[in-house]
Amino acid sequence: MASTTSGDVMPTGGRIFTTIPDVFFIPEFVFGGLVWILVASTRVFMDNPLGWVMFVSVFCFVLTTLWFFIFLCGANQSSVWPTLDVAYHFVAVVFYLSASVDLAYVTIAIGATVNALPSNEMLKIYRLDIAAVVMSYVATLLYFIHAIFSAIRWKGS
Repeated sequence: MASTTSGDVMPTGGRIFTTIPDVFFIPEFVFGGLVWILVASTRVFMDNPLGWVMFVSVFCFVLTTLWFFIFLCGANQSSVWPTLDVAYHFVAVVFYLSASVDLAYVTIAIGATVNALPSNEMLKIYRLDIAAVVMSYVATLLYFIHAIFSAIRWKGS
């Protein structure tokens, strides 16, 4: 087995589109952005939980974008980057999981309102929130898979 150096552990440039943990960057952008858009397009009934959901989706979207460009430019060749990669994706998983649970709670509460007082506007908001919950859990799963594979890469470095 060939030995690896710290410079060979983290991919740079176009290799990030072919390596296993880093191939999840684009789906994380897409599903995280969809959560952000779907929550932003609904009426906010419960400020606190939806504020947390918006913070998490924007925070993770911006940091994932920054992370992506750091990897793309090749500035991730220090020995600390595998550890930072695992830590960031673990934090993103915890944040997104908590935001997903909050969003599901709000959606259930809106669903009870839709059943009691049906209206077209409330039904539209309810459907948008259901889509946001699904996208949020998919984003959580993607960040979780990325964190697991990053941890495997970190362990091997």
